[in-house]
Amino acid sequence: MRQTNYNYGQDCRQMQLSNAVRRLWTEHVLWTRFFIVSTAFDLPDLQPVTDRLLQNPVDFAVALKPFYGEQTAMQFSRLLTDHLLIAAQLVNAAKSGDTAQADMQRRRWYENAGDIAGFLASVNRFWNEEKWKRLLFDHLRMTENEAVFILKGQYEKGIKEYDGIQAEALQMADVMTCGIVRQFNVR
Repeated sequence: MRQTNYNYGQDCRQMQLSNAVRRLWTEHVLWTRFFIVSTAFDLPDLQPVTDRLLQNPVDFAVALKPFYGEQTAMQFSRLLTDHLLIAAQLVNAAKSGDTAQADMQRRRWYENAGDIAGFLASVNRFWNEEKWKRLLFDHLRMTENEAVFILKGQYEKGIKEYDGIQAEALQMADVMTCGIVRQFNVR
């Protein structure tokens, strides 16, 4: 398991924080894509890809802990882990053609996104719950579209959708970073 150390130091802390958070959100969507592809094609790397994807919430907790403490960082990690596990169940249901299961997981996924948005707004007054809901719901919609395109063999559409997902992930990273900078007066 790789170790991540977020030592923000004194020089250029805003830039270091921004880079760290952007990397985390980029990894979140990148490893999600790898999971979708590995699942769709029954690739032998599915377990290592899944393990790496599930490292992302832990890495988020490490990055958030200096600002919010261990309990809050771990709560975010649990919510994000749930987000990923529900997404995996949704992808597997879609792959198997189980529409009832896919519908149930989709509902759980959006509920979880609402929980994440509410949680973020509760720990940082500069994070607006409605804005986070909009960002997270867009993320879910685009990620599900991406999975469907891959499962249907519409690879160019999947790639185009991923480009939008990546851009939106950077937007989420910037919203997160700006909130931390404002709340903790990071310079």
